[in-house]
Amino acid sequence: MFGAKQVPAVGVSLGIERVFAIMEQLQKDQSQAPRATKTEVVVSIVGDDLTLAAELVSELWNSKVKAEYFVNKRMMKHIDRARESRIPWMVIVGEQEMNEGIVVLKDVEAVKDDKIPRSRVVEELKT
Repeated sequence: MFGAKQVPAVGVSLGIERVFAIMEQLQKDQSQAPRATKTEVVVSIVGDDLTLAAELVSELWNSKVKAEYFVNKRMMKHIDRARESRIPWMVIVGEQEMNEGIVVLKDVEAVKDDKIPRSRVVEELKT
């Protein structure tokens, strides 16, 4: 068609608009996928203090907050756990936080951290 010389060829064409529309729909479907767990908060103990984890989780359970705990020395393991399970909140307690009497309340989706007093954990999560 574009020249005098005959060239054998085979081809397929997809509209780029369709490709983008399909990719956008897949992205929307992934963000609306149901969560794997009903857990609302993961209590992350950076270290190996299992008693503190049990104490914090018990307070949350008594307040009807669905929570679980994760004890590990590597912080990225905690964050990966929350992201993979799509848990929206983390309560992070490390050695420094224990010494200061605070916890770090992390909004996993917004990637926002707030340091709050240990005594106000349940109250903050309820709001």
